[in-house]
Amino acid sequence: MVAGMPLSLSLGMGNKPPSPTVTALTLSRNGNAITLSKRFYEQGVRTLADFKAAIAQESDRVHTLGMVHPSSMHNLMLRYWLASGGIDPDLDVKLTVIPPPQMVANLKAGNIDGYCVGEPWNSRAVYENLGFVIATDLDIWQSHLEKVLGVKEEWANKYPEAHVALVKALIEACEYCDDRRNREEVLQLICQPQYVGSAPEYTRPGFIDPYDRGTSEPAQILPEFNEFYVNKTNCPSRVEGLWILVQMARWGIVPFPRNWIDVLDRVRRNDVYSEAARQLNLPGLEPERTSFKLSDGSVFSPDNPIEYLQGLKIKRELKVAEVEIDSLVVT
Repeated sequence: MVAGMPLSLSLGMGNKPPSPTVTALTLSRNGNAITLSKRFYEQGVRTLADFKAAIAQESDRVHTLGMVHPSSMHNLMLRYWLASGGIDPDLDVKLTVIPPPQMVANLKAGNIDGYCVGEPWNSRAVYENLGFVIATDLDIWQSHLEKVLGVKEEWANKYPEAHVALVKALIEACEYCDDRRNREEVLQLICQPQYVGSAPEYTRPGFIDPYDRGTSEPAQILPEFNEFYVNKTNCPSRVEGLWILVQMARWGIVPFPRNWIDVLDRVRRNDVYSEAARQLNLPGLEPERTSFKLSDGSVFSPDNPIEYLQGLKIKRELKVAEVEIDSLVVT
């Protein structure tokens, strides 16, 4: 699942009935980028400030950007990046949900001006000279969580041993994928049509080969661009879950739960991860509950998320609600 989905499903995003969902494993970190149409590069756009100026110069035009899902890191990171540059993601541009494999076709057709998505769809736009990468997620929040294992809470409670076994198997798979000696084999697997179904030439950048942004700059070796196991990738950190909750509340996707500690404890199952890690003779401790800095210089503190929300300049009307944990119904 995209990283925010266990929380958004559990909280009943979009006024839908809550569907209690838990995650006990972060599967990957990083791997995304923001791609803009090549025409912006030809107009001299190199930075977020340049992009803001280009939007202002074309005030009679609606600039549309694609993202994957409202509770995906693609949406939250794109919104964070835009807002950090003084661009309101709801008022100054239009964001729309597009399946990742359809991003390039929509960019080529002129339906969108850019997008935030995982690979290989950024590199494909570069490969076809349709777009350029103005920012990777390493430029926004290095080592952010990306995909997670999500399961229904009912299933997790009914089959706890199977849940732990599944997490164990996936931890071992993540370790295998992060061994660069195995990357060629993994690449051949994911390029098959029943999986990602992409051509190897635009799937290799960042995963195996240097990363080409489609600019005049030389391709860069980015060893951290895909993380599946290293740097404590797999632990379902509650602080990271809190950041997701805060950002979803910032944009009105879900109300911010006043009892957010209880919600995170229920949805992000560190206990299951720790048991799986123990059985694999791995350290299972959650990273310390500390503040962290994003690349725009702002610091996210887990101590007072509501105060943090209130201090943000660009946001929607803040809604705070109590969540009934027994049924996870927002009241």
